[in-house]
Amino acid sequence: MKTIQAYRFALDLTPGQERAVLGHAGAARVAHNWALARVKAVMDQRAAERSYGVPEDRLTPAGSWSLPALRKAWNAVKNDVAPWWRECSKEAFNTGLDALARGLKNWADSRNGVRTGRPVGFPRFRSRRRSVPSVRFTTGAIRVEPDRKHVVLPRLGRLKLHESARKLARRLDNGTARVMSATVRRDGGRWHVSFTVEVERAARGPARPDSVVGVDVGITHLAVLSTGELVDNPRHLLAARRRMRTLGRALSRKTGPDRRNGRRPSKRWERAARRLGRAHARVANLRRDGLHKLTTRLATTYGTVVVEDLNVAGMLANRRLARHIADAGFAQIRRQLAYKTGWNGGWLLAADRWYPSSKTCSACGTVKAKLALSEREYQCAACGLVIDRDRNAARNLAALAAVFDTTAGSGLVAARGADQKTRVRGQVAEKREPGTAPAGQTGTVPPQGGTTNRVLAQAH
Repeated sequence: MKTIQAYRFALDLTPGQERAVLGHAGAARVAHNWALARVKAVMDQRAAERSYGVPEDRLTPAGSWSLPALRKAWNAVKNDVAPWWRECSKEAFNTGLDALARGLKNWADSRNGVRTGRPVGFPRFRSRRRSVPSVRFTTGAIRVEPDRKHVVLPRLGRLKLHESARKLARRLDNGTARVMSATVRRDGGRWHVSFTVEVERAARGPARPDSVVGVDVGITHLAVLSTGELVDNPRHLLAARRRMRTLGRALSRKTGPDRRNGRRPSKRWERAARRLGRAHARVANLRRDGLHKLTTRLATTYGTVVVEDLNVAGMLANRRLARHIADAGFAQIRRQLAYKTGWNGGWLLAADRWYPSSKTCSACGTVKAKLALSEREYQCAACGLVIDRDRNAARNLAALAAVFDTTAGSGLVAARGADQKTRVRGQVAEKREPGTAPAGQTGTVPPQGGTTNRVLAQAH
C-alpha cells in the first residue's frame, strides 16, 4: 500500500546557513507579493472598465492564475524585479508562486461553491516580519547523508540535523520510500525540515482485529474508552499559563514595532518575543506528542474505532470552554485516527453529529430529551442504570459497530435515527442481523484493511 507520509526533523544551522535559508524564504515572499500585486492590478483594472460601461469582450484580458502562467510571467521580469535572483534557488521563487496559485484557486472555488467548508478569503501580501519563513524544494539534490545526521538540499548544501534520520534512511536504503519534496520552515524559534515521502507500507493488522472500542473525547478526561479506561487530559496550556503570563508581561514592557510611524522593535523586544514563542512551541509539541501516542495505541490495538463527528468550530464559540477545547485537540484525534487505522488495517467509524450518544441509555436504549452539561452521571429512569455519562457515551459509540459485517469484509451502514432534535424513544434502533440495513437506508463500506472513515448516516 502506497501512502504519502511526512518525516519532520529539527535542524542545527550555522549562522551562515540560517542567513541563506532566510534569503530563500525572502525570495519566495518577493515572488509571491509581486505576482499578487500583478493579479490585483488586472482585477482592479477590469472592475474600473466595467464601471465605465466597457463590454466584457473588450475588457483587459484576465490572464491565468495557474502556476505555469505565474512562473512564465515571473521569468520575463525577474531581471528587473529581483536582479539578485541568481543568488537563490529557483525553487525559492517557485514556492511563493505556488502558494499564491493555490490560494487564488481556493478563493475562486470557495466563491463559486465548488469548495466546501468555511469561505476562503482573497490572498494577502506577506510581511517580512509577520510571515513564517518557509521554502520548499521539489527538484535537485535532496538526500539524507549516510551518517543519518545530515541532509543535503539544493543551494543550501549540507545541513546538520538535531536528531537522527534513521527512520527515513532505512526506508530509502530498502527502496520502500521516495522523497518527493523537502520543506525548510522556522517554527517556534527552531528550524525544521519536513520530507514529503511516498512510502510503500507493508500490510499490517491490529493486535486485536475483532475488538471494538468507542472513544468519547472530553475536557475532564481527554478520552473515555468503552472498555472503561480513562485517558487523563494533561492540560499543557493550563500548566504553562503562569510562565506565559510572565513572558507576556516582560514582552509588553519592551519597545516593540509600530506600523504607524515605522518604528523598529528593540533587540530586547525581539529576544522576549522569541522566549514567548518557544514557550508556545513547547506546549504545542507536548500536545502533539501525547495525541500521537494515544491515537497510535488505539489504531494498533483495536480493529474498529468509533468516534463522534464533533462540531469543534461551534464548540469553540463557548467562551468559557474554548481554551480548554482547543488545548485538548479534538479535531487532531479524529484526523490522526483517520489515517492510522488505514495504515494498520483497521476501521474508523464516525457517528453522526446529531447522534445522542450521551442521552441514550447504553443498557436499554432509552433516550432522554434533555441532559444538562452539569449532569456528569447518567441516570436511566427506565432501567435504573447509573453510569458516568462519558463512559455511557463511549459504550453507545462502540455499539454502532455491530451493524457491520466484518467477517464478510463489507457491510451496510445502519441508521440510528440521528436528528438535530432529540426525540424521546424507548429503543434506539431495531435489532438487525449483520450485513442487513434498515428500511429505506442503503450504503456500502470498503473491504476491511483499507482506509475507512465512514459517517453513520441519518435515517428517518
